Order: sequence, then C-alpha cells, then structure tokens
Amino acid sequence: MSSIDLLSIAASVVALAVAIIGHEIMHGWVAYRYGDTTAKNAGRLSINPIVHVDLFGTIIVPAMMYLIPMILGMGPGFLFGWAKPVPVNMHTVINKGGYNAAIQVSLAGIVYNLIMATLASVVLVALPEPLQSDSLFYIFIYIFVIKLLLINVVLAVFNMLPIPQFDGAHFLMYLGLKMKMNSLAEFFYKAEPYGMIIVIIMLMTPLKDYLLIAPVQMILSLLLS
Repeated sequence: MSSIDLLSIAASVVALAVAIIGHEIMHGWVAYRYGDTTAKNAGRLSINPIVHVDLFGTIIVPAMMYLIPMILGMGPGFLFGWAKPVPVNMHTVINKGGYNAAIQVSLAGIVYNLIMATLASVVLVALPEPLQSDSLFYIFIYIFVIKLLLINVVLAVFNMLPIPQFDGAHFLMYLGLKMKMNSLAEFFYKAEPYGMIIVIIMLMTPLKDYLLIAPVQMILSLLLS
C-alpha cells in the first residue's frame, strides 16, 4: 500500500468513528435532557470510542466492506458500520416530555449527522485541493473531510428510512402514538425482528438505488452547491 492508501484508511476510520459515535451519543444526550440518566449512568455519554465499540458493527462489517473489494481487485470499498446503541429509557423520556420528547430522541442522531455533513461541506469548499502537496497531514485532513461528509450523509439517509429498528421507524412509531394512530405504532413495534431482513433485501435489489443512493446523491449535491 502507498502512503496515500494508508492515509485514506486512517481518515476513513476516524471519520466513521466521529459519525457513528456522535450519532449514538446524541440519542443519549437528548434523553438525558428529559431526565433519563440511563446512558450517563452507563458511561455512554463519553466521547471515549472504546465504550461505544460494537464488535460486529464497528469492526467486522466496516473491515469487510472496505477490504473485500480491494482483495477482489475492485479498489478500496466504502466504510460503513454502527456503534453499540446507547441505552435509553423511553418511559422516563415520555413521562417527562411526552411523545414530542421521544420524537426528538429518535431524530437526534440524524440531526447530528446532517449537521456534521453540513460543516464538512463548508470546510471542503473552503479547502484548496492538495494536488501534489508534500504535506501528508494536509492530505489526511482533506481526505478526512471528504469521508466525514460522505459517511454522515449516508448514515443520515440510512437512518431516515422507515425500517424497523431504525430511527425513521422510531420516529413514525412515536408520531403515531402522539397522533393516536396506535395501529401504526403497533405495526413498527411488531416488525422490529424483521428489520435486518428488510435491510438485506433492500441492499441486494434495485430498491437501494431509489431509497439510498438517490437521496444521498441529492443531499450531497445540495450541500456542495
């Protein structure tokens, strides 16, 4: 591997950590604002990445997605993964702030990712391209900002999808309860065991082009315009 390849891997790993760890912390932080100390008591409001690592989602999946395309001669893959979910006691949140508070907790991670993506796009537009720069540090920063933008947009869009266990589904579930549409909330609650099956079907079919890739491209275009 060249030094640029190593810089790209390092920048991707750091950007992924910032995106997924911040996403989870925001869920716990908003819940804490409504009196739920579960995440704080578990030490999960910390920026220490070790406490947020999920063996499968933070290490195995990102490594496979990045390295397997390289092994097959397709070039480096794309880093994607997730952190260990921050524990939240929604009963406490709802008792303190009602269903509006639960909706805010559900959307907190998505809002964080969109804010980080927006900041990254502003920095990226302001940064001159490294071209043949001799500064490896500057090249690292440039690649890091690009990865931070892309990963945060992908995470935001992915979590917006109304797939059981995802933030988008949680949002609709609590919105349904707020609007007294209990059947909607019950549907998402009962469908939670099938969330990963739905994700796999989406990723293996043309659905990903419409539900994931197209929205990501649209948001990136808006941010970089």
